[in-house]
Amino acid sequence: MGVTASEISAVVQEIGPALTGGWIQKISQPAPRTITLEIRCPGQTHQLLLAADPETARLHLTTQREASPTTPPSFCQFLRARIHGARVEQVEQVQGDRIVRLRLAARDGACSLIASLTGRSADLQLLDGEDHILMSLIHGQDQAGQPYRPTPPRAWTAASYVEDQPQAKKTPPDAEWTSPFPVSRAIECRYQEREKALAQDRLRQARLAEVRKQLKKLTRRMEGLRQDLEKAAAYREYLRYGELVKASLAGVRKGQDQLTVVDYFDPNTPELVIPLDPAKGPQANMEDFFRKHRKHVTAEKEIRPRLEANEQEAARLRAELAAIQEGNWTSLPAGASHRHPPGKSRTAQARASTFSGKAPGMKARSGPFRRFTSSDGLAIYVGRNARENEELTFKMAHSDDLWLHARGTPGSHVVVRVEKGAAPPPETVRDAATLALLYSDLKKSGKGEVIYTRRKWVRKATGQSTGTVTVTQEKSIFVQLDRARLQRLKESSI
Repeated sequence: MGVTASEISAVVQEIGPALTGGWIQKISQPAPRTITLEIRCPGQTHQLLLAADPETARLHLTTQREASPTTPPSFCQFLRARIHGARVEQVEQVQGDRIVRLRLAARDGACSLIASLTGRSADLQLLDGEDHILMSLIHGQDQAGQPYRPTPPRAWTAASYVEDQPQAKKTPPDAEWTSPFPVSRAIECRYQEREKALAQDRLRQARLAEVRKQLKKLTRRMEGLRQDLEKAAAYREYLRYGELVKASLAGVRKGQDQLTVVDYFDPNTPELVIPLDPAKGPQANMEDFFRKHRKHVTAEKEIRPRLEANEQEAARLRAELAAIQEGNWTSLPAGASHRHPPGKSRTAQARASTFSGKAPGMKARSGPFRRFTSSDGLAIYVGRNARENEELTFKMAHSDDLWLHARGTPGSHVVVRVEKGAAPPPETVRDAATLALLYSDLKKSGKGEVIYTRRKWVRKATGQSTGTVTVTQEKSIFVQLDRARLQRLKESSI
């Protein structure tokens, strides 16, 4: 709760005579709703604090010099332009309420700085000589030009500060009696402790929200890793299938949907029915079994450790969440501000492993590009600018990789990593086309045409700017930005 009307009366009576005739030589905004005016008076300089925070609205002289942001907020900049060097003509309480007016003589003429210390409606406003609003701390210039109308006065009984405010007696004696401005000093001391408590509570609430957000993301990513492991587990027996098909290649014909063989890996040598892809030949079916078994091996080797690391991080976050909710949390844990939970980078790397559709043995690349994973597990790279577009297309991409770009408009080059001789799945093409549209000038329209071709059909445009290319043998696809697809791609980004 901010200061009362009687406190304001006492502090205005105390500091008003000291500030009258002084010159504003410095204006700062150390907090979003706090302004400090450095006022030079004959023989001394005073720091006047005006706070429009609903919880700590107040006005008093301060002995503390708080750090201000490197770039001053817009209200602070406006005050500096209008009242820097202004002379303080009068400090007065408006209608006996929680409103204080500083009458100023600035280089552009008379003006007033109004401090409305009225709880939730607290605000600071600069008025011109005719009491029209020039700018507000809370509302900016939305009310500019409107006449200032103070809130209706509230009835209150004036009393001495000490009699009306027993908490002032809690102020340390040296602050209350030795200060030349005991009322102002008492308010400062009281709100220093209050602001510390409020700052700690706000920090706690912010950390609570951050932990919940991190835990939600981590849970979602762990679910994705578990799904990857489950999918890979289906390939556990595929090494055996591949070896059995390899031993029976001579008897396999294209178009077969199954093969019955003797399972010589089993001591009992039973007959085993192996499903085949009728669209593939015997050799392709055999290689498919071996490739999928490698995915299983890689998933167990790379994804499971990352899943365990994520589970440990989730347990830590749950413990911190419980501590915050039980009131046992006092500040940020050491290193929490810069700790990277094994979600965004590590989990995404797991999704970019061999199981995610890259060629066997391919490692996740480090580089400047945006990276995503398609719904089929293929890696998608997106350039951020002309230089990256050229580097992505002509240095990183392989000749058989898929290349995409929004038709007829500036935008990012998009590359999909594709195994040699393989055709990219339709959903992967649509995912990549969506990203090409998103990172182009067609984003605002939300729909458009995207061209795609193999990287080998893309050439640098002679004599043109960096990133400009010519394309042959392209195809096109019309896409619209789909929220669900975009969310999934965003979650897969590295």
